[in-house]
Amino acid sequence: MKVDFHCHSTASDGTVSPDALAALADGFAAFALTDHDNCGGLAECASACPEGVRFVAGVELSIEPGEGFDKFHLLALGFDPSDAGVKSLLRRVLDGRNIRNGRIIENFARIGIDIDPALIDKYANGEVLARPHFARYLIDYGYASSIKDAFDRFLLPDSPVETRCYSERIRPSQEETFRVIHEAGGLCVMAHPKFWKREWRAVGVDLAAAEMELFRLKEAGLDGIEALYQANTPGENVDFIRIAEKVGLLKTAGSDFHGASKPDISFGMDVTESFIAPFLERCRLWPGSAWLSV
Repeated sequence: MKVDFHCHSTASDGTVSPDALAALADGFAAFALTDHDNCGGLAECASACPEGVRFVAGVELSIEPGEGFDKFHLLALGFDPSDAGVKSLLRRVLDGRNIRNGRIIENFARIGIDIDPALIDKYANGEVLARPHFARYLIDYGYASSIKDAFDRFLLPDSPVETRCYSERIRPSQEETFRVIHEAGGLCVMAHPKFWKREWRAVGVDLAAAEMELFRLKEAGLDGIEALYQANTPGENVDFIRIAEKVGLLKTAGSDFHGASKPDISFGMDVTESFIAPFLERCRLWPGSAWLSV
């Protein structure tokens, strides 16, 4: 069966509209739209879902990674997007993102690249102006040759000091985020755990450290991990499935599809029914009903 519980639309930094994304899911068993920091595309995506495709409300949030870790992206899945607590949390995160974007523009000015805020805002179709939008601006105005070039030289925490324009943004705490999503009826799933520490990209995942911290996070409220991820190696998929089962976490599968901005990533993940069944049994459909069958 085909599913995907991690993808992005033009409501954040993807290049495919929410309704067109739903059309691409024709034949899927289920999928979730997980745009960054906002729920703006959910209703459009849900209303365009082909018959028989089960849709899950989602959002991707960058939260506090924990001591000794660098990046924790949380997929909130199956929650009520009209919940007041969710709305308040997302508003605060978006306000922090906007402040961060202002600092990025100031950093570019410092190295002699003047970015007009009105022009850069046009690259974002919704509320969320993200680093991929800056990257496309840099390409269009001749400052970068590709998305990768823009990120490598300007937009990463470890870009060269002389050209680094990256700036951190507000990351809500693990405890608060888990509580808000749970109170809205949702599940909390760690996205792409292989990127939890930057050094793992070069030396590989420290499985013992990941396992130990995931035990703690489960006690704090984490429900699952994205054990199958399109950018994982086959070995990493095996390792994260094993860890999830040992720790007692739900397992999901996600592509991290962004459309043309990440052309090597295709939409949809092939899974077995036995792999995804425990998650499907716990997750709520849009706009909040229980799964009727696995």
